[in-house]
Amino acid sequence: MARFVLLAIAVSIVTPAALGQQASPDARPDRLDKALITKATPAPRGSASARDAKQVKQYTIEQFMASTKLGGASFSHDEQSLLFHNNQSGIFNVYSVPVAGGEPKQLTESTKESTYLVSSFPADARFLYTYDKGGNENSHLYLRELDGAERDLTPGEKTKANFLKWSHDRKSFFFSTNQRDPKFFDIFEMNIADMKPVLIYQDETGYDFGDVSDDKHFIAFKKNGASTADSDVHLANLGTKEVKNITEHAGGDVGNEPAVFDPASKYLYFLSDEGGEFKYIARYELTTAKREVVEKAAWDVSETYFSHGGKYRVVVTNEDARTRIRVIEAATNKPIELPALPDGDITGVTISDSEKRMAFYHNGSRSPNNLFAYDFASRQVKKLTNSLNPEIDPADLVESRVIRYKSFDELEIPAILYQPHNADAQNKVPAIVLVHGGPGGQARMPYTALVQYLVNHGYVVLDVNNRGSSGYGKTFFTAD
Repeated sequence: MARFVLLAIAVSIVTPAALGQQASPDARPDRLDKALITKATPAPRGSASARDAKQVKQYTIEQFMASTKLGGASFSHDEQSLLFHNNQSGIFNVYSVPVAGGEPKQLTESTKESTYLVSSFPADARFLYTYDKGGNENSHLYLRELDGAERDLTPGEKTKANFLKWSHDRKSFFFSTNQRDPKFFDIFEMNIADMKPVLIYQDETGYDFGDVSDDKHFIAFKKNGASTADSDVHLANLGTKEVKNITEHAGGDVGNEPAVFDPASKYLYFLSDEGGEFKYIARYELTTAKREVVEKAAWDVSETYFSHGGKYRVVVTNEDARTRIRVIEAATNKPIELPALPDGDITGVTISDSEKRMAFYHNGSRSPNNLFAYDFASRQVKKLTNSLNPEIDPADLVESRVIRYKSFDELEIPAILYQPHNADAQNKVPAIVLVHGGPGGQARMPYTALVQYLVNHGYVVLDVNNRGSSGYGKTFFTAD
């Protein structure tokens, strides 16, 4: 479904004082008062308000789109560099960059198919990557050999393959393909000594993969229910072949999904909104079937996972259209202090196998994704990329903010507001409303090139999280 629909309207950005109204003593700046929205046309460039406004350089859409897009992050086997992908060459390819900083080095040379990093190898310089053919979405897993040769590990004209995870001993990895039946993804283990896949689970149900336990005895799946708000966690015992629903519930929608097995293969951590509006972390003891709540938050927990040795556990929450990360020290169950960065989101946290380094992405309203490396011992952080087009001055861009307004039935609707530098009570500017697709979906605050282009050219943009959006509780998610 389309990312959003554009609705063009005209508004003026005004305040109660500008309308001759007395500001309410309990007025909140994050609310959008419908009385303050009026039809308007842009102020003439020669007007007093236009002359007094901040001088903002305008940029073309080509300049905005020329910023580099990045993704993926995997430490090299010696942890001296990070592999990732970007579209610097005009199409996505795999690159490496030293963790100490330096110029990224291109590792793949595709000029036709967008090529995305999957993972580096744990003991040598080989790596896995993926691409499809001509946009057919049948992506395969490929191995880049030490001599530069490419090897298709999942051949088949109509086969789609997904990398799942490395085994704990790093001697094999797990992946899934729909080669047997296009409707189902079977799970295989690939031993890297001979690169021969072994089937470990044949899916006849239509599960979504969750995790494989480090002792290789269990696989956790998500099984969707009758509605988009209803799901359960199914646990497959690879020894007995038994599959068990461990979150079975009666009546009403409950969202459950597997997160991760602990490194000792004693617990399965999962996310659930049972008994509440937002998803929290719970765990299931594999030997006793005992369930307990681990952690609740005021917002949805999106995911949680462990570092390789279990020293750290990462918790990701979706807080009012922003991604918040906490890295918890398992021994103390206390979060570590993350490096000070400009306002924005930290995403894609990857901790090295030695647990000495961490990689992550950081972005904000005025800055696209950039890759960073962090050293736990020295607490030094290093920015490794500069993705914003150097022709664009970030000061000419704008910060977003969350506002709220009342719907026809008094339901409070959150939205993300982008206001041009020169928009005020005297300088009326047109506006565009963005409506995202669904079901679910959510407008988020990180950098969006198209939105910043529109604002840079004088439009207010309101990116609405209409009823039915994700991230605001299951009642809001299921609202009509």
